[in-house]
Amino acid sequence: MTAELIDLFGMPLDRVFGYRELRASGLSRRRLEQALIHGTLVRARRDIYLSATASPNVVQAQRVGGRLDCLSVLQELGVFVLDNNRLHVQVEAYDGRLRSPTSRKERLAHTRHGNRVVVHWRNIDVPLDLHSVPIVHALAQSAFCQPPRSTIASIDSALNRGVIAEDHLTELFALLPPRLKALRPLVDGRAEAGSETLARLLLRVLGCRIELQKWIDGVGRVDLVVDGWLVVECDSRAHHEGWAMQEADRERDLALAARGYMTIRPTAKLIFHRPEVLIAAVRGLLAGRQ
Repeated sequence: MTAELIDLFGMPLDRVFGYRELRASGLSRRRLEQALIHGTLVRARRDIYLSATASPNVVQAQRVGGRLDCLSVLQELGVFVLDNNRLHVQVEAYDGRLRSPTSRKERLAHTRHGNRVVVHWRNIDVPLDLHSVPIVHALAQSAFCQPPRSTIASIDSALNRGVIAEDHLTELFALLPPRLKALRPLVDGRAEAGSETLARLLLRVLGCRIELQKWIDGVGRVDLVVDGWLVVECDSRAHHEGWAMQEADRERDLALAARGYMTIRPTAKLIFHRPEVLIAAVRGLLAGRQ
């Protein structure tokens, strides 16, 4: 139990608690009521309480009878997810069904979110009082809820952000079926954005040599270098918006040109939703170089 996971009641912030457990910890009924009134604790459902630091998605997962899982856990941790607007919830397989919300407030919450809840019926060997599925199990489940390239991008992102370490990969891929174990050699935690991973995987179909996060003297690191001369910079709005940044990017491109490199800058949106445009552009440039 780490210090940052302790709240003012001496309870870990990544758990759920029952009423009896809170009382046994020394919390009086009056103090419990005050904690609920002042928002220090949140009642997710009957006899289930969470620290007020829990996110709305964590609370909602408990309200529908499970705990946060899969793509929803990745999003909570800032790990790249290409597309997800649904709440992923893990429920133990022997539960048989989702719990029935009892109070009017819970029924309204369940109705409002029910059409966007994805339930993963499975048992995992971790404490049942954790309010979210551990990241390794969440990544493993995400492999069934997104395409293979997006799965690799999520794993790359988790590695790059330090959410998992290289040592966790063995555990992660042990949770996956044989057909998905083939993804492991494609994982590369040096990718700093999901768009970099997806561009790298897309361009592999051309059979070209791809270098990731290559250092070029006088310029710095670039996202991808194809066949030793074509630089692919995967631009996102967050890091390339505004004229000052565009000027810096153009000066950088000129510095690359002075060193014999050609640069193209596909946007993240284009890589995600129109990948054929990037493939056609690189294929055309490679053909013209021959």
